[in-house]
Amino acid sequence: MAAQNSLGIQTLLDAEREAQKIVQKGTVHLILRQGPWTVTDRSQRENVITLDQERWIGASNPDSDRTKRVKDARSEAQKEIEDYRKKKEEEFKQYEKEHSSGNEQAEKDADKDTEEKVKEIKSIGDDKGPKVVEDLLNAVVDVKPVVPDRTEQPLS
Repeated sequence: MAAQNSLGIQTLLDAEREAQKIVQKGTVHLILRQGPWTVTDRSQRENVITLDQERWIGASNPDSDRTKRVKDARSEAQKEIEDYRKKKEEEFKQYEKEHSSGNEQAEKDADKDTEEKVKEIKSIGDDKGPKVVEDLLNAVVDVKPVVPDRTEQPLS
């Protein structure tokens, strides 16, 4: 990203240098326009003035050229930034897709193992459930008192 910013800044600096050259030329044209004329024929003088005015008009507009170049450089830099952002987002999505697929497989394996264990527990419950319930009811309903082996009373 720093390299892109540096490239954009360099482009802006180049545009600034070119604008300064244009301003310099405009100053020279202005001096020529105001200078003494050595042309004696009126038609030649008008042609020279017209040519000089055209040059001056072209050179008097360095701000619009500079502004245009700055805007172009800025829009180009913005476009490069957007392209770079899109590229990195695609790379991230690809990376995420590659690495999340391993997690999905692990989840599928874990779900499969869990389902197998649940089925196993249910089958055991179906097989031995009635026997367990019967044993619990017999233990609660049929009381069989038993004398403890220890007949001595603890000393208090």
